[in-house]
Amino acid sequence: MDMEQARFNMVEQQIRPWDVLDQDVLDLLRQVRREDFVPEQYRELAFSDMEIPLGHGEAMLSPKLEARIVQEVGVKAGDRVLEVGTGSGYMTALLARMAHRGRVCSVEIVPEFTLRAEVLLRQHGISNVDLEVGDAARGWLQGGLYDVIVLTGSVPVLPEAFSASLKIGGRLFAVVGEAPVMEAQRVACVAEGVYRTSNLFETSVPSLKNAMQPQRFVF
Repeated sequence: MDMEQARFNMVEQQIRPWDVLDQDVLDLLRQVRREDFVPEQYRELAFSDMEIPLGHGEAMLSPKLEARIVQEVGVKAGDRVLEVGTGSGYMTALLARMAHRGRVCSVEIVPEFTLRAEVLLRQHGISNVDLEVGDAARGWLQGGLYDVIVLTGSVPVLPEAFSASLKIGGRLFAVVGEAPVMEAQRVACVAEGVYRTSNLFETSVPSLKNAMQPQRFVF
């Protein structure tokens, strides 16, 4: 398999047509080898427009969604970033490269994923990442405030703890709702305690484990 041709096709045929036009993001996707983060048995599917199973009921997001997330949160070089759900470590790598003078805290509930991501990130020369094992589905209060927060799994309800963890000017990406239709949202902190939510597009991705559930009436 010609990996470089497949990578080029992924960018030009999947990602660019999905309104990912930021040149820094497109260059990043060409530089970080996605195939290295895919489980070995799925390596030839690394550039396919699909979610790739990781085990434990989890999956890598599709390449176009990963790219769109990175574009929407607009990571700057010195940003402090929180990622909820390390998974394969690929999104972690993208965020860390964008925030190369800053720091990424990535929290994962499955210890096996954290151990594997640690090895892969080291192999890629990425050192500005703190990997934590824990349950951050309802917020991660240990780290203070962040410039960027990315939830890599969906949440039926977005806990207020996440927006409250944004610095002024900070951006949050989350997929909110329940299958079959969920809404990708970007939340910006425009002033202390003031947030602006933008609905970006409809999608459907697996939920974070232990995500907050909506209150339901019982008759």
